[in-house]
Amino acid sequence: MNKRSSLATALNNASGKPTKQAINVTPLSIKENTPGVAPSRQGKKAITGFFDPAVSRQLKQLALNEDKTVQILIAEALNDLFVKHNQNPIA
Repeated sequence: MNKRSSLATALNNASGKPTKQAINVTPLSIKENTPGVAPSRQGKKAITGFFDPAVSRQLKQLALNEDKTVQILIAEALNDLFVKHNQNPIA
């Protein structure tokens, strides 16, 4: 079975423009500079959850009231949770 070419490849072929050679890309480790990833996020992992929209509004309002970021408030809450369960507060 033939592999279908991408739309971009088909358009380039139809235009008569020369195609670019494939570039071999070596995956980077997390600790190396990753294009498109802010240096402050390298080596970090996102933690997400789904909550009622009211939770998001309340968290954002609390962040405004406390002059902190949502990320700082979440780190504070996670550290409180870790301490409650006799874990090191590492967030």
